[in-house]
Amino acid sequence: MNTILITVAIIAGIGLFFAIVLTIASKLMAVPTDPNVEKVRELLPGANCGACGFAGCDDYAKAVCAGKAQANACVPGGGDVAAGIAGILGVEAGEVTPQAAFLACQGTPAVTGKKYDYQGMTTCAACNQLFYGQKECAYACIGLGDCVKACPYGALSLVGGIAHVDEALCTGCGACTKACPKGLLSVQPKGTPHQVCCSNRDKGAFTRKVCRVGCLGCMKCVKTCPAGAIAVKDNLAHIDPEKCTGCGECVAACPVHAIV
Repeated sequence: MNTILITVAIIAGIGLFFAIVLTIASKLMAVPTDPNVEKVRELLPGANCGACGFAGCDDYAKAVCAGKAQANACVPGGGDVAAGIAGILGVEAGEVTPQAAFLACQGTPAVTGKKYDYQGMTTCAACNQLFYGQKECAYACIGLGDCVKACPYGALSLVGGIAHVDEALCTGCGACTKACPKGLLSVQPKGTPHQVCCSNRDKGAFTRKVCRVGCLGCMKCVKTCPAGAIAVKDNLAHIDPEKCTGCGECVAACPVHAIV
């Protein structure tokens, strides 16, 4: 019995000794923290989307307080957050352009058929593993809602078998772009005049067979645009938003209504 008590006492003493050592070490080796970090962190929306270029809101708060990031880098927070950070740190807020996600696809079941009936896991990522999805167009939105589940703001929904973005709710955080296995979603400035609503890079003759509104790469929009804002690359039209004047000539010229 005495042996057991002595053993317990020795172990307890060792534990107490190391606890004291660790407490002292934590005090001596403590890294001073910037009180502004917590203030900035409280302003951020907490989406941890990475749109700022950092791993999450905590990392961005530390970076901006250390002068390693701009006050306007939080896209979801917008101008209000930028102004708040600028007020705390005494720096310029900078201009924040409102952003929103854009789906480069109009591939509803009404315009592109099905190759097969999918009965697996109800995720776009899983369905995409089987011949790039069940729709005839291999570039079409699968429509099982991975982007909807990823959006922290409820800005995405499924309408007509494809994703739909509510610009009023979308903050441009980019979480949906990472969730889409086909990369159909991108973040664009709100109010961009015209977009090519297609991602099919096949030749026009094949695209026409699988989708009624797929870009044919026919160059009609390029020839029509008075601002020289459109180019065709890999059989797909691209519009330069900095050159686009919003005249609408390309919309009228597109024979399949791929420009919206």
